[in-house]
Amino acid sequence: MKLVYDVSDKPAFSKRIVFAFQQVLAIMAATIAVPLIVGNGMSTAAALFGAGVGTLVYAFFTKGKSPVFLGSSFAFIGSMCAAFAGAVSAQAGFAGLILGAIFAGLVYVILSFIIRFVGVEWINRIMPPVVIGPTVAIIGLSLAGNAIGDLQISSVTGEATQWAVLCGLTALITTMLTSTYGNRTLRLIPFIIGILAGYAVATVLTLIGTSIGDPSMQIINFSGITALFADGISLNTFVSLPDFSFLHALEGIKSIDASYVGTVAVAYIPVAFVVFAEHIADHKNISSIINRDLLEDPGLANTLLGDGVGSIVGAFFGGCPNTTYGESVACVAITRNASVATIKLAAIECILISFVSPFVAFISSIPSCVMGGVCMALYGFIAVSGLKMIQRLDLDVNRNLYVVSTILISGIGGLSLTFGNITITSVACALILGIIVNLLLRKDPRPVPELEEDRLPEE
Repeated sequence: MKLVYDVSDKPAFSKRIVFAFQQVLAIMAATIAVPLIVGNGMSTAAALFGAGVGTLVYAFFTKGKSPVFLGSSFAFIGSMCAAFAGAVSAQAGFAGLILGAIFAGLVYVILSFIIRFVGVEWINRIMPPVVIGPTVAIIGLSLAGNAIGDLQISSVTGEATQWAVLCGLTALITTMLTSTYGNRTLRLIPFIIGILAGYAVATVLTLIGTSIGDPSMQIINFSGITALFADGISLNTFVSLPDFSFLHALEGIKSIDASYVGTVAVAYIPVAFVVFAEHIADHKNISSIINRDLLEDPGLANTLLGDGVGSIVGAFFGGCPNTTYGESVACVAITRNASVATIKLAAIECILISFVSPFVAFISSIPSCVMGGVCMALYGFIAVSGLKMIQRLDLDVNRNLYVVSTILISGIGGLSLTFGNITITSVACALILGIIVNLLLRKDPRPVPELEEDRLPEE
């Protein structure tokens, strides 16, 4: 893919601020969704701060060579709920969140040191393109339900409405038109334009719906914004300290015991191995986009180390272990802006935004239907990136055919396995099955069919 800005490029600072904010918008919905789902007093502002700090840590360990943003990981939601469920108090639960992130991060750190000594060739052997391609496609396709579900929902009533779909499709179509027909600058920020267009339509519909008393037209929940001014205007109206996880954990750490530590370890460590597989798939995908193998330079050992330490540091502040974000990868691919300087500035913006109450309130007020429309493009591009890898394969070869079909059907079908508090996601199950099938059929006795382009011209 021909990039507008390569990994080491630094766009003009004024442009970089806008490009970075687009990255923030791309990862924001999922990043703040995790603390909202887990509940128990977790802070969305703190999660944004943790994602920003974690991304800067990752950029440091990868030597500024990998344009990847880290955000709150959905894979650990069950583990986080288990940390709260097994705790004697909410404060102890926050201590469990940080302890669990340390366990998960250490898995990455240990794997990093192992790979530093044994190399990555074994990874390429068990996860060749025939395995990685359909797995990347599944990462995007598995999120399709989330995007369509969000597209139909009003943030006020929580019910499906045709007006919500209108707002979401406005955001999607505006994004596509901007990306296709906009000038050079606009093509680099299609998601900002799309989200603003969808938000504008949603605002008009909400005002009309409120005035005529029609709940179906009320799309945006402005309560977060109005709450800032409920008690008058003060400093806290504009600036406030995020409710960091470690502030609660300090109070609860004295009430945890060895049994609880064991519970947290069992909840987090196995999931870390599952996310390890997704880490490889994401980095293979971004490698194909930027035309350089990140598993070789800066190396899988460094990307794992950055991800692991970034998760620990991010959870210390926000409570959520971090992971590489497919939305960020898709944003890089669609805008063709792989500048790590942009990613770093996006991380700094996340940190700064977490302190600015109106910004947090505005971002939180963006209706799910608008983000659903934009995510149709983001998730779709992830899926297409994987399908492009499959396109290069010869599917007349039985091994390739069976590996790809097994991954696609198990992933799209939603195959997942649950053992207590541990859930092996559909993406991880599909990847594991693909690896097994590929190894079982590695010695296909039939000859590989001759490709048209490989045939010699007849004399």
